[in-house]
Amino acid sequence: MSGGSWFRSLTVAHRTRGRVRFRFACAPGTPATPLAIERAAENIPGVQEARVNPRTHSLVLSFDPATIGVEALQQALAALPPPDGRATRTKPADADGGAGPLVASLATLLGTRYLPASVQLPVTLGAAAPLLKHALDDYRDNGISSHVLEALAVSISLARGDFSAANTTTFMLALGEYLEDSIARRSDDLLKHLLRPSSDEVWVVRDGQEVLIPAPEVRVGDTVVVGTGAVIPVDGTVLGGEGTVNEAAMTGESVAVAKARGDAVLSGTLIEEGRLQIYAEQVGARTAAARIADYVEQSLTAKSEAQLGAARLADRLVPIVLGLAGSTYLLSQDWRRAAAVLQADYSCALKLATPVAFKSAMYRAGRTGILVKGASALERLAEADTFIFDKTGTLTAGRLAVTDSVTFDRSYSADDLIWLAASVEEHYFHPLALAVVAAAKEISGKHFDHQEVQFIVAHGVASVIDGRRIVVGSRHFIEDDEKIDVSAHTETIDRLYREGKTLLYIGFGGKLLGVLALKDEVRANSAATIARLRALGARRILMLTGDHHERAAELAAELGLDGFHAELLPEQKASIVEDLGRQGARIAFVGDGINDAPALAGAHVGVAMQKGADIARLTADVALLEDDIGCVADAKALAQATMTRIRNNYRLTVGLNTAILGAAAIGVLSPVTTAMLHNGSTIAILLNALRGRTG
Repeated sequence: MSGGSWFRSLTVAHRTRGRVRFRFACAPGTPATPLAIERAAENIPGVQEARVNPRTHSLVLSFDPATIGVEALQQALAALPPPDGRATRTKPADADGGAGPLVASLATLLGTRYLPASVQLPVTLGAAAPLLKHALDDYRDNGISSHVLEALAVSISLARGDFSAANTTTFMLALGEYLEDSIARRSDDLLKHLLRPSSDEVWVVRDGQEVLIPAPEVRVGDTVVVGTGAVIPVDGTVLGGEGTVNEAAMTGESVAVAKARGDAVLSGTLIEEGRLQIYAEQVGARTAAARIADYVEQSLTAKSEAQLGAARLADRLVPIVLGLAGSTYLLSQDWRRAAAVLQADYSCALKLATPVAFKSAMYRAGRTGILVKGASALERLAEADTFIFDKTGTLTAGRLAVTDSVTFDRSYSADDLIWLAASVEEHYFHPLALAVVAAAKEISGKHFDHQEVQFIVAHGVASVIDGRRIVVGSRHFIEDDEKIDVSAHTETIDRLYREGKTLLYIGFGGKLLGVLALKDEVRANSAATIARLRALGARRILMLTGDHHERAAELAAELGLDGFHAELLPEQKASIVEDLGRQGARIAFVGDGINDAPALAGAHVGVAMQKGADIARLTADVALLEDDIGCVADAKALAQATMTRIRNNYRLTVGLNTAILGAAAIGVLSPVTTAMLHNGSTIAILLNALRGRTG
């Protein structure tokens, strides 16, 4: 049948109940990326699994016959829109066909010598046919490539009647490609493992009974039952039960949230305690966790500049290898030398080692609490020479702590003031109230009995202790609403205010009893992180904040920053980032709030803190999964180590293959030996990239 905008042709090759194999050809200019085709096919309702074998241009689908038929599947595939063109080779072989050519070529290599001479040629040709066909297809689509060079080498051996060399070469090429594909797929699987569900089976209520079914069989409208320690597999609403759910994987909030009837829950979150019955509203590929996994898979196909540069160089070197082979034959009149030269090229190691190294690094980053959104983000982080930090929630913990307790009545001590305030604040969960209660616990003392506490929105709290009214809150609440005079203590109040502290006023019996000063805590490892970034090559480290100038100056001096800008509006932060970028700085901006989103988007690379606003985490290129500023330096170190490893692999690839080519050209290496050395060195380089060793 005629394909849609993605497929030029699409035909049924084989079908059984619940399974069908299509033969396909992609439309001109449309990348036949296995991963992209598989993901698109799996999004068709009723499709349970999709696998692509690019060697045979086949697509195998497992599907639910009760939901969709083969003809409907064929129509749905034909109507698929083309991908965005960013995809690249990530999963070249499926389980059906990946090892098939390897096994066939090995059998041919071992058995051909025992066959009659008259059948050795057709058997050898049959074993080499997939390689030759793939080379022809590649030549038609891409011109002269490494596959074309390999096919020429095998063809030369066939033409000379050297079936042993042809079969050995075919086997070595099949083995090399199989191992290369396995290594590349392994790097993808490592990264995608971060978002895999913990179980392939789900408990649901069917006909009043709880039954265990495969996860792909869950449908919208099912009642899903999830207990302690299990990951929620659907997006939906709680129908019954109670439990606490850790949503850190999805929202970044580290404190477990209580869930009961009517509350929404997300897939990928963990029930720490309790048991929930959930009405399934989004299942399978449409859940929030699946959409995040899809984002990660898309990042697998996004190419960095390093990867694009390596691919361009590999493509430019192919004609040079072909020219060297031709020159070798003209000078030596030895087809074996020409065939040996054609066995070695730069393409595989150059094109595969770089993405494997990036994906391996992204996996290790995820395991240590850092989500890197693609290879390009890692590359740009390695290049960053200027780090700009937001203050609140980044360099500081975004958590207030009591620093001063100043009493204006000698009959009450500083501790009495804290205990009085905590006694009435302990019923509320405002950040100021939490800080006061925490301070009271640190100096464990007495609790003042009081009457019912009144909470006045945006002002403070009020109650009665020992027959006298106590009020705790803002200056406006104390002065304007409660009519308490604070003028006698203006000097002390102004001093604390200039120090950048938040003040909480305590009125008791109609008089100002005292003030509590609170300050955002500097993270314990902020200074160490700044020092590590300098050691990693950061030339300039700055701070931007909307806070008061005096407090910003104090913090900048405490942390040893190169400079700061204070009392800024959100657009001013973005403007400063833009100006520095125009001056040539490669800026990594680290922030957490909604007001940081413009600066995060405008920086060379944006890093969002774990407890940051959703828009900040979406805008950033790197999102921290743990509330630890030290992860910023960890990410920078990992990025630089990855780029060092890529450069080392690059030099190793060029050096080894140049040496192999030279030895083949002067006749030192046979075609078989050349194939073994070339494939062996390529696999070693890929394994080094996958392991992530920097040495």
